[in-house]
Amino acid sequence: MKTKTNTRIFVVEDDPMYQRMVKYIMEMNPDHEVHVFSSGKECIRQLHLQPDIISLDYTLPDMSGEEVLQEIKKYNEEILVLILSGQQDIRTAVQLLREGSYDYITKDEETKDRMLNALSQLKKRLLLQKEVAHLKSQLNTKYEFSNSIIGNSKPMQRVFQLLEKAVKTNITISVTGETGTGKEVIANAIHYNSSRKKGPLVAVNMSAIPKELLESELFGYEKGAFTGANTRKKGQFELANKGTLFLDEIAEMDMNIQAKLLRAIQEREVMRVGGEQAVKFDARIITATHKELAEEVRQGNFREDLYYRLLGLNIELPPLRDRGNDIILLAQHFLLEFAKQNQMGKMAFSKSAKSKLLGYSFPGNVRELKAIIDLAAVMASGEYIEADDIQFNSIRKEAGFLTQELTMEEYKKRIIHFFLEKHQKDVLLVAKKLDIGKSTIYRMLKEEEAVGV
Repeated sequence: MKTKTNTRIFVVEDDPMYQRMVKYIMEMNPDHEVHVFSSGKECIRQLHLQPDIISLDYTLPDMSGEEVLQEIKKYNEEILVLILSGQQDIRTAVQLLREGSYDYITKDEETKDRMLNALSQLKKRLLLQKEVAHLKSQLNTKYEFSNSIIGNSKPMQRVFQLLEKAVKTNITISVTGETGTGKEVIANAIHYNSSRKKGPLVAVNMSAIPKELLESELFGYEKGAFTGANTRKKGQFELANKGTLFLDEIAEMDMNIQAKLLRAIQEREVMRVGGEQAVKFDARIITATHKELAEEVRQGNFREDLYYRLLGLNIELPPLRDRGNDIILLAQHFLLEFAKQNQMGKMAFSKSAKSKLLGYSFPGNVRELKAIIDLAAVMASGEYIEADDIQFNSIRKEAGFLTQELTMEEYKKRIIHFFLEKHQKDVLLVAKKLDIGKSTIYRMLKEEEAVGV
């Protein structure tokens, strides 16, 4: 039975001497589970055992190495295959590499050294494959919104619950949360999982439009309404008809426009600038702000009647610092995405890099995390992101420690990670400074490793 830590290896070799030698090399690591076969057909019949690595002799009594390789890759292209041959044929080697073999090693006095080196590289590649597979399994959690929103933490589970309710009706949605938490992502997820997904999604950033132009942008204008209005132009409300209108940074809206927005939402119609006839629209409204809108009302910056009209179903996005291990899930997602876009091959995080990420509060939230990971991928020297590759350059002061709404257990983990990072992973020193048992730290690290953190 293959255990979680074992690496299953097939040795396919009909030469007794090389069979013993290769088997010996593979079994030098006690975590290797080695199966030996003398023919290609025997190997193929046992592929259901799911080998991780296959050492394959090119010249077998029943099949050529190329034929066996093709059958292996047809069964599972993730299996890593190492070809051994008694002949040094460059054209054959190139062809086998093209067909998916990891390496081509000739049988001579350097075979053992070359095999040990190749095995070391194969194990690294295998580790990356398993880490990527583990990440994919985590990201495929059965949420309807899993293709766009990543997270398994308790705060995000609450967000998913609200999203499920949001898509069942056309209720107005208000999305709140700190800058960089992903409010636009939420708006997209609601629209494309709702009954309006075939209609347009129109996004307007209220803070990006000068206040003197905002009315004509939202409601449109008639030809001749003002200098330069040479044609009629539809506003964003009309363009969003039968779909969704996303009003981002709603708290930045001028008070005069707020009154007109209130009327438009109440009456479900707009009046173009310079127009005389109201235009009906049918659009779902989603708003977003990083400000506390109720406080803006108290300070006289936002109309109370508009506040209640827009509140609807409120979805508050948690800051990244309150999302625990979601930091690692998101970091791995951004790394895979960046590596794929830049043809960098498979990449992963070292344990020290993960620990460093978990010890930071991310005042810039998910947006800051993505920027940090993109840079770390560029700075990395190999397939692994190390702690030194991760650079924190936030222009904002990190949020105060006690402003984070964590459980006592989460606070404890955050403190331990902070001290581990500060003292170069010296568990004994950290245990002494925190006055806790070293077994507490080892147990925490083991539990996080078990879940892929």
